[in-house]
Formats: sequence, C-alpha cells, structure tokens
Amino acid sequence: MKERMLTKKRMGDFEEYLQREEKSRNTVLKYLRDVYAFAAFTDGVKVTKQATIAYKEYLLDAGYAIRSVNSMLASINCLFTFLCWEDCKVKTVKLQRQLFCSEEKQLTRAEYLRLCRTAKAQHRERLTLILQTICGTGIRVSELPYITVDAVQTGKAVVSLKGKTRTIFIVRKLQQKLLRYISEQKIQSGSVFITRSGKPISRTNIWREMKTLCAEAGVDPKKVFPHNLRHLFARTFYNMEKDVVKLADILGHSSVDTTRIYTISTGTEHRRCMENLRLIL
Repeated sequence: MKERMLTKKRMGDFEEYLQREEKSRNTVLKYLRDVYAFAAFTDGVKVTKQATIAYKEYLLDAGYAIRSVNSMLASINCLFTFLCWEDCKVKTVKLQRQLFCSEEKQLTRAEYLRLCRTAKAQHRERLTLILQTICGTGIRVSELPYITVDAVQTGKAVVSLKGKTRTIFIVRKLQQKLLRYISEQKIQSGSVFITRSGKPISRTNIWREMKTLCAEAGVDPKKVFPHNLRHLFARTFYNMEKDVVKLADILGHSSVDTTRIYTISTGTEHRRCMENLRLIL
C-alpha cells in the first residue's frame, strides 16, 4: 500500500476531480483552501485517522465556529473519498438545532428598504436594482449573471449550476424596473448587471458597494452582505406561505434541513410567541 502522504500530485488530481464533478469555482477554491490547510497541519507526516481527529480538535481549540469546523471537515472527507482513504474520515461535530438567531445578524425589512432608498438617493441605479433583484427573487449572488436581457424579457431566469437546473421567476414590478434600466443603459444582450468593461459584476464588488450604504442608511455593516438579502426573502416567503418544501425548491436547496436555517426567527419573536401562550396566572 502506498504511503498516505498529501503530495502535490494528489492535491492536483483532487482539484481536477472537483472540476470534473462540475463544482463551482468558489466551491473548488473553498475545498482546496481547506485541504491545503490540513496538509500544512500534517506537514509531511503520514495521514491517519488519528491525525484527522487531532486536526479537528485543533480547529475547535482555536475557536473556530462549529459550522466552520464541520465545513472544513466535509472538504477533507471529500478528499479522503477521492483518494479511497475512507478509514481516515472523521465525523462532524454535533450541533444542536438553533431555535432562534441573533438579532445583531438578521437584516430586517425596514433596514433593507433603507438600504434601497439610500442607494437610490445616491443615484446608484445598478446597486439599487441588485439589492431588489436578490431580495425579490431569493437568487444567490453567484447566480446574478443569469439575470440576462432575455430572462428579464421573458420574466424568468433559468439557472444551471452544480448539475442542477431551476427556474427563477422575476415578479412584474421588478421586471418593469429592469426593462427600464436595460433600455437606459442600452444593454443589448447578456447579463444585466455588468461593469464598464461589459463583464458581470463580481460578488466582491457587490459586497463592497453594499457596505458603502451602511452609514447613511443607519444599518449595522455586520448585517449588510448579499446572502442576508436571500435570507430576508426566505423568511418573508415562509411567514406568508408556511411551506418549507416550496421554499426549498425556490432557493434551490436539495434538503429542507438547509432551508430551515433560513426560516429561524429572532429571539424577540420567539419570546413574543411564548408570551402569547398566556399560560402563567
């Protein structure tokens, strides 16, 4: 049996494997970052289950969040599956299901509207529409390039990522705003949200532009990032429909367990529900 060392060739083969599996570029980079960190930890030492357990304990001792630790372990276990080192795989850390989330992290509808109005007041039409497109459709920021001229004209975008295809509907009011923007910007075809060079705007630029709205909008910067708009869409939809299965389909989740994370209410809402039980004399 070949010695179990994380060589450059094995890491390179793993990267090619991830690409063949049609993982997104960001997923590939994330997996590689995790496995290279593990390789640095082992530092040329033979890989064993004991070494993986030691790395798991190191991450926990270093103060990483449990979800982050589990995400890193998932990347490493994927590497072991590829290398047929099944006996080196370790279990993830058990995490009790969260009943409610921190209000410090949850973007409210009122805060979202303030961000939109601030962007509009600053005459930043592209950013205003990006905020409304993500929050109004539940689309991932990485899927924004699928909001094309054709998609806006038909009122629906077909997203194909990670071997999955789903349709995202663009509501009429948003469609009208986007059509007007397309006309004003003289965009003939392709992605709607583009840079001056004509390339789709990157998630990094969107993140940075969103942060510049915080001070004037009076919103904590820790709450302001693209994925929180998707969370707001999910909570708003769930509060209206109470259908987690339908929401999972809209968000493109393969498991409703993932979707439930998006529907968690704040501690204040949880307390209000308990107060309304009126079971104390």
